[in-house]
Amino acid sequence: MLNIKLKDGSIMQIELGLSILDVAKKISEGLARVATAGEIDGEVKDLRYIIEKDCSLNILTFNELEGKKAYWHTTSHIMAQAIKRIMPNVKLAIGPAIDNGFYYDFDIKGTFTPEMLTKIEEEMNKIIKEDLEIKRFVLPKNEAIELMRQKGEIYKVELIEELPEGEEISFYQQGDFVDLCAGPHLKKTGDVKAVKLLSSSGAYWRGNENNKMLQRIYGIAFPKRSELDEYINLLEEAKKRDHRKLGKELDLFMFDETAPGMPYWLPKGLKMFNTLIDFWRKEHEKRGYQEFSAPQLNSSVLWKTSGHWDHYKDDMFVLEDADGNEQALKPMSCPNAIKVYQTKLRSYQDLPLRFNDIDVIHRNEKSGQLNGLFRVRMFRQDDSHNFITESQIADEIKDILQIADRFYKVFGLEFTPTLSTRPDDFMGDIEVWNKAEAELKSVLDEMYGKDNYPIKEKDGAFYGPKIDIQMKDCLGRQWQMGTIQLDFQLPLRFNLSYIDHEGNKKVPIIIHRVIYGSLERFIGLITEHFAGAFPLWIAPVQVKILPLADVHHEYAKQVQEQLVKHNIRVELDDRNEKIGYKIREAQLEKVPYMLIVGDKEIQNKAVGVRSRKQGDMGASSLEDFINTILKDIEDKNCD
Repeated sequence: MLNIKLKDGSIMQIELGLSILDVAKKISEGLARVATAGEIDGEVKDLRYIIEKDCSLNILTFNELEGKKAYWHTTSHIMAQAIKRIMPNVKLAIGPAIDNGFYYDFDIKGTFTPEMLTKIEEEMNKIIKEDLEIKRFVLPKNEAIELMRQKGEIYKVELIEELPEGEEISFYQQGDFVDLCAGPHLKKTGDVKAVKLLSSSGAYWRGNENNKMLQRIYGIAFPKRSELDEYINLLEEAKKRDHRKLGKELDLFMFDETAPGMPYWLPKGLKMFNTLIDFWRKEHEKRGYQEFSAPQLNSSVLWKTSGHWDHYKDDMFVLEDADGNEQALKPMSCPNAIKVYQTKLRSYQDLPLRFNDIDVIHRNEKSGQLNGLFRVRMFRQDDSHNFITESQIADEIKDILQIADRFYKVFGLEFTPTLSTRPDDFMGDIEVWNKAEAELKSVLDEMYGKDNYPIKEKDGAFYGPKIDIQMKDCLGRQWQMGTIQLDFQLPLRFNLSYIDHEGNKKVPIIIHRVIYGSLERFIGLITEHFAGAFPLWIAPVQVKILPLADVHHEYAKQVQEQLVKHNIRVELDDRNEKIGYKIREAQLEKVPYMLIVGDKEIQNKAVGVRSRKQGDMGASSLEDFINTILKDIEDKNCD
């Protein structure tokens, strides 16, 4: 008998030789019907996987991301089978599940048209109705290569040839369709219920622009038609909120082909950018953070010492100076913060020592990966590198999480911390790792409740465990933004030290942390979160003054001067246009307040207030209006 620890902590005894699906049936037939995969000791396995030793087991369903991925992976195979039925000469490349659906790459002549996608989707629904059993089998390497050669699948042959000798090579079969695949997959094609193909695009084989251009189809699937309909509606809403579209309409930023992946911040966008930095700066100054700035270009010596040269060089912009020495634009600020730390001898009384910066950094992203503000080559990141003693880990992590809570609440964003533990290729003393992980878990238990947060086993950085911050926007989309990483290795590589209370040299620990993450990406996120209707405190233009006629311009300018004196961002629309037209334009620009001035307002030394949200709010004295919005700005209401 084997002992199986289930998700709820209970122990279940089973006979040797049972599969994950068999165990699911023992728990309940209902669970077995909706199970999509399983996790054995944190590793995702197929439902057909035979359990051969004591372990922990989590039965996955569509409610968990890895469960969704098994569902979507099966759907990608259904799509590939449908295409092979329609176009038998198509060559298959790869078809994985991703965090929001699936895709498959195909070698075809031409491209997939919308009409072709409709036809493929229809054939997929036929395959689903056929309810084909999905079977797994394995072959030795030579037989696997021969099978794929017989089928003319040249890309599969290439993948198999690169696999190590002796490695198990698995295939999945549904009807007459066979595909090289590690899984996991559902039990049969009929387990997939609602499918939609979303788009197609070009994609280089294996992501290498030197390889052949293939055609990729993206899709999504759900267990219920209502869930699919809800998702499609969400996509339509997301299109309306696309930050690239809104950024252009609101004059926030632009891109130019002369600097791909490097945004130009237009005047309005830069105002918002600087407002976010001002907020970041004030919140950190009062918590003892010390801001510094460092060179953009550093000698390769620095990056070799830090280890980035060996692990990250392909993602760096590397060049030579006039003397032929290799240098690189910095892709992160860790070594620079360390150089600041090394400027003097440090004592335990100096720690925690928090050096933060918001310097420009560069990463040489591939052109196909660039995506508006979400993926750029030049950006600013609100870095901080906190130098602490081992005994300060828990308190420092708590402080950082409290800062994160402060920041995200201001923007009306929900967030969930995720603990990532020691990877297989970790560096350092395992006892230090165990203690660090235990401390991080203790902090998260205390702040968020025991087991009330996800744990990603073996997903930590090679130099230490970490807490990643997953944010959720108003559309329910998850975003990886902030991160808190413990680092035991860079202090050793740079020979860092501090003097402890007994006069001995000790090695500090570094916490790498960001809250916004990339400022560019964060602005892209909140642009979509607020659909461009930014809260008053960060709106590029907070007030727009709309005089009714030319005779009211002088008073309108006086109102503008008063608002400027109070650091309120204001624009005067003194064009010779009808007031209705001016109001509609201000609403399209999503300005929080409009002040209408005419004869009555001049006579009463007042303004007519119109709100973006509430419409006409009536007359107000200018002084009262200024006091009201200054308080709103100070309170940082997110509307």
